[in-house]
Amino acid sequence: MVAESEDIESESPRVEIDCPVLVTERLVLRIPRDDDVTELVELANNRRLAEMLGRMPNPYRVNDAHSFLSRIRAGEINGCTYAVTLSETGAFIGCAGLENRSNGLEIGYWIGEPYWGRGYATEAAHALVDLAFRATDIDRLNVSCRVTNTASRRVIHKCGFQYAGQGMMDSVVAGKVAVERYQLDRSTWVSLRSWGA
Repeated sequence: MVAESEDIESESPRVEIDCPVLVTERLVLRIPRDDDVTELVELANNRRLAEMLGRMPNPYRVNDAHSFLSRIRAGEINGCTYAVTLSETGAFIGCAGLENRSNGLEIGYWIGEPYWGRGYATEAAHALVDLAFRATDIDRLNVSCRVTNTASRRVIHKCGFQYAGQGMMDSVVAGKVAVERYQLDRSTWVSLRSWGA
């Protein structure tokens, strides 16, 4: 899970990016669909998850899921938004994406609690990092997480991001919370892109 960071004063240019289906060893990242609503609500309606994110309400209801899908279809989310699904079964297990923010392109992800601890967030994050640097000419990619979110911090470190400071974020559920910001530059990504192979 990653917290969406608050806006930072300096504005970065908007990055245009195509959003292809991404296939990894165990996952398929694709556009969320109406038939994801039941699983989306089941997984997102979790206070422990919502407390780590900025914009996820709790309780999370069917109308929240439909609103989320409508915003994606209308292009209101500036970037790529993916349903994270298991390649073997097609089961919906979370969401991930790249979003244009005021500080540049930012990666975000969340995985439903029944699927925590299996490396799915890291696998999805690696795919998004690769997409960001292969499909754009950005020099750096951003991510942030709540200071209390040790699992997300491990994912961030496994992707090669470097600590860039702390800040505050408004969370729908938790109020104003402290976050850590991280950045990954293109040259570091180039040296790491084998992802441990």
